Amino acid sequence: VQLVESGGASVQAGGSLTLSCTGSGFTFEDSDMAWFRQAPGKKREGVAAIASDGTTRYADSVKGRFTISRDNAKNTVYLQMNSLKPEDTAMYYCAARRGGSYVLSPATYNYWGQGTQVTVS
Repeated sequence: VQLVESGGASVQAGGSLTLSCTGSGFTFEDSDMAWFRQAPGKKREGVAAIASDGTTRYADSVKGRFTISRDNAKNTVYLQMNSLKPEDTAMYYCAARRGGSYVLSPATYNYWGQGTQVTVS
């Protein structure tokens, strides 16, 4: 199993970024996909998730600003981030799981990418 994130960058507050994560080695279309983030000294937190049926879930801190989507034909999940704030600065990780509860809990995910850095100043 491999998850490869891309798209992280340094941007100014108010700017936008789109993160991408391409998966391989598992049945992507049957998997829940999610984005997590971790800032230095803080716990990893769920940002957004999209279930295999397309249902989405967002952390309160990003609702209305971030959008998660998936393209099963490309085995790719995206995170569109708008109106970025300095508090969005973190390493962003893509994760996958077969299914289950607590869709924004990192403990429920089996597979992880290496992360991509987002810095907002």
